[in-house]
Formats: sequence, structure tokens, C-alpha cells
Amino acid sequence: MQVSLTATGGLERRLEVAIPASQVDGEVTQRLNRISRTARLKGFRPGKAPIAVIRQQYGEQVQSEVINDLMRASFSEAVQREKLNPAGGPRIEPIAMSPGADIKYAAVFEVLPEVRLAPVTELAIEKPVAGVSDPDVDAMLATLRKQRPVFNEVTRGAAAEDRVTVDFTGTIDGIPFDGGSGAAVPIIIGAGRVMKEFEDALVGTVAGDSREFNATFAADHANGKLAGKTAAFSVKVSRVEEQKPSPLDEEFAKSFGIVDGNLDGLRAEVRSNMERELGEAVRLRLRTQVLDQLYEKNPLELPRQLVEEQIQELQLEMLRRAGVRDAKQLPPREPFEQPAKRRVALSLLMSELVRSANLKVSRESVQEKLNDLAASYSNPEEVRRAYLQNADSMRQIEAQVLEQQAIDWVLGQAKVSEKPSSFSELTKFGQTDA
Repeated sequence: MQVSLTATGGLERRLEVAIPASQVDGEVTQRLNRISRTARLKGFRPGKAPIAVIRQQYGEQVQSEVINDLMRASFSEAVQREKLNPAGGPRIEPIAMSPGADIKYAAVFEVLPEVRLAPVTELAIEKPVAGVSDPDVDAMLATLRKQRPVFNEVTRGAAAEDRVTVDFTGTIDGIPFDGGSGAAVPIIIGAGRVMKEFEDALVGTVAGDSREFNATFAADHANGKLAGKTAAFSVKVSRVEEQKPSPLDEEFAKSFGIVDGNLDGLRAEVRSNMERELGEAVRLRLRTQVLDQLYEKNPLELPRQLVEEQIQELQLEMLRRAGVRDAKQLPPREPFEQPAKRRVALSLLMSELVRSANLKVSRESVQEKLNDLAASYSNPEEVRRAYLQNADSMRQIEAQVLEQQAIDWVLGQAKVSEKPSSFSELTKFGQTDA
């Protein structure tokens, strides 16, 4: 086998390979002989057909299979011989494929870049330091109480956050439509679960009031038959209730799994959950800093193929999050180009970091990660078994664990300084977008 290698620019390589005709013919003959032992052809007993007949019947197919197989094998051998590290599959360009002659082809592909990491001792990382204070726990309990409100009937006019129970009917051009009527339907003003015109019409109403109004469905409404249409509604109010935070009592504690309803037990459970959340927030801050600095201090030339594959994966991720199954509706690629480059670069950098630091996946850490994941479900043992029986899921867990080991290794080498912070700052608890 003859091989010639050419660098065609950047990371692209052109590998020309020549396979001797004798090697091709020898492999074709061997395969035809094997076929002849069992072939069933009309006019001949099984395995007794002359090789010339076998060649006439199967020769073209076998020749094609042999060429394809030899091209794959020779490409792999040539890559190893030239000590190349392809970034993806090659584009094959046939040069000479005539029967009886040497097979010649070119394989065009990109190689992975050589990664030389800047010393991680030069990285400067700020580690946020915070704890969970009593006021933090109080604020969390106040939020939990608001999330589970109690409703008390009032005689005043309905206002924002009140729950108004209504009977309603709706028509479009005088004709009722599916979902356009309901009885004893609770609506919380300001929750955004119904059309804004509907909510606005309920403001100021009291039990027994009636309202008639028009409301227009959004142009992108899920029901295409209603999208952009204006409906006429008739509403009868039967009850107005104001919402108040749940009282901090035994029943509230029991609703969070505190069997005896002890409020101190509830505070301890809430604090424990907050401390876990805080630890995760600190871990994410450190991870972000490490990855950001690795990316900034180790610029790489990236294989176009890997970047394009990552762009498509990001596009598909967006479709999945939006609940769209039609891959033809891919969003434009441009917004995903930089995130894709970052993903590819960090993948290469982290792989080199793991290799150079000689890191191996910690089985104990994998088990701990698996237990943590399962513990968040009501049936942890069943979930744990499901993960263990799914090879892809376990590989994902192992990859996450190995990444964390690499980040911890970097943090052990880098310049780490502590920065005072708070639970609310690190978790964004209690903050709203402007």
C-alpha cells in the first residue's frame, strides 16, 4: 500500500492511498471461493457451481464490497502510519477504480489540533464564600408560604392576585367555540393564565356581578383556529377571594414531609436544602470561572466539521426545548456559532487536561452522584436501577464526574482567593428580572 500525505490548509489533510490490484484480486477470489461452497444456483447442486459461474453471478457485487472494505481498512492503517488524529470521517475522492488495476483514492479530512495547555498555575479564581443565615431561612419560608396560599372570600371588589370564580361563555362571530365556556372556573388576576382582556374585565367585580367584553387571541395561539380571532365573552362572577400566605403552623410543616409538624424540624430541613443549593451554586461559579479562563488562555484552531456538528446539535436542542419535532424548522445557525466553537474548544481542552493530569473516573464519586440523582425522586431505588441499566445514562454521569475531578484538580493548582458573598447573591434568591 502506497500512501502520500498533503496538508491542504489549516487542519485539513489529503491522504492519497494506492492499493495493489493483486491485493484486491486476492480478496475477491477468497470471498468468491467461500460463496461457492454454499451457493444455490439453478442447474447446479448446492456448492457445486463452477467458480466461473460464481464469478459471473456474484463478481461485481463482491468486487464492490472488497473495494469498500479495503478502502476503510487502508484509511485506518494509513492514519496510524502517518500518526494522524482525524476529527471526523473522511470525504472519499476516487482516483482510479478500474477492475484489474491498482485502486487509488484520496481521503480528505480534518485533524484535531495539537493542544498545549497554558500552565493552570496562572489561572486566578475567586471562590465565593457564604453561609445560610437565619434571615435567609426566614425569607425562604416566607416564599414557600406564598407559594402555597390560602384563599379567603371577600366582599370588596376583585384586585390583583385575588382568585375570582366565574361561569363564562364565549363566541366568535356569534358561534360558540371549543373551550369557549366553563362553569365555576377559578382565575387568579395577574397570573397570566387567561387572556389579559379577560383578567382586566374581572378587576373590581364582586360576587353576583356580570361582565361582557371582547378579547383577542394571540396570533401564535396553539389552536390555529383561534389564532388572531376576537371573541365576545359573557361572564358571571360567583366568588371573590383574596390570597394570603399559608400560616406557619404544624399543617404547613407536615405538607413538607415533617411528620410530627415540628416547626424547628421544618427550619432544619429548609436550611439543609438551602445549604445544598448554596454548595451547588458555589460549584457552578467555580466551574464557570475555570472553563472561561481555560477557553480564554488556550486559543485553538478548530475543525470546521466538529463546529458544524455542534451548531446543529444546539439548533436541535432549541427545537426540543420548544417542543418542536420537525427538524426542518431549525432556527438560523448564526446565533449558535460562537457557543458551538466554545463547546468544541472546551471539549478538546478538557480532554487534554484529563490526559495530562492522568485523571481516572472515581467509581466512588460516580456512585455518590448516582445516589444524589436518585434521592431527588420518590422511588430512589427504582431510579437508581434504571440508571444502572442504561449505558448512555451512566456514561453521562461518568463524564460529569470526570469533568468535576478535572475542575477540582485545576482548583488545586490555580491561584484561588476567597470572595465574601451571600446566599441570595449566589442563588439569585428573591431577585426578579428588571
